[in-house]
Amino acid sequence: MSKTLLITGGASGIGAETARQAATRGYRIAINYRTRDAQAKKVVADIEAKGGKAIALPGDMARDADIVRLFEETEKALGPITHLVNSAGSNGKRGRVDALDAAVISDLFAINVIGLMLCCREASRRMSTKNGGKGGVIVNVSSMAATLGGRLGSSAYAASKGAVDAFTKGFAREVAAEGIRANSLRPGMVLTEMTEGRLKDPAIRSSIEASIPMRRVGTSAEIAQAVLWLLSDESSFITGAMLDASGGGYII
Repeated sequence: MSKTLLITGGASGIGAETARQAATRGYRIAINYRTRDAQAKKVVADIEAKGGKAIALPGDMARDADIVRLFEETEKALGPITHLVNSAGSNGKRGRVDALDAAVISDLFAINVIGLMLCCREASRRMSTKNGGKGGVIVNVSSMAATLGGRLGSSAYAASKGAVDAFTKGFAREVAAEGIRANSLRPGMVLTEMTEGRLKDPAIRSSIEASIPMRRVGTSAEIAQAVLWLLSDESSFITGAMLDASGGGYII
């Protein structure tokens, strides 16, 4: 069966690595991005250089109209979407609760939660056997922050990822009998463009690694492999689950 995978936030980090690895497994890839045009096109070029099929599609996951267009353009170019990875996300602005800004929180939840939910809406409209689809698989990228409220200064981000987990579990039960599986993947601290600024500081990195049972941060490649397992038939009886890819979580 032909496989078309749409990855939101696919121009960098976990999304980009997932795109590259998925292409080697026979997926046709649609890479969504908001501002990273050159990076998205580089991922497409890397995939095509190895004989794969990929396209890059701009779109703001905080905008309903962009999300609808993204799904329509993906299907027009690559055929029915069979797999979806919701990897687009923002870490907002770190800080204590007494310094929270309403606009920053609104933007954070618009991308991390509402946009993700709307992507699941569009996917289910197409994948559900109830709607004439043939089923499909969805992976929502959450975070270990959802389990403990995040590291200090990240409570708003952690709350957004907690919402992702709760939504994924409820959504998965709604569509389980309609051929759709949906799971949440919770990475721990991983070296990506989003975290490299903090991890460049040796003292901060050492402190973070000391709080991880495996005593190291993860890589995008390791997280991508977990995503691909959840997308594959090897996890065919798993839905509504939270998979931690975190080096053991936190030492408290």
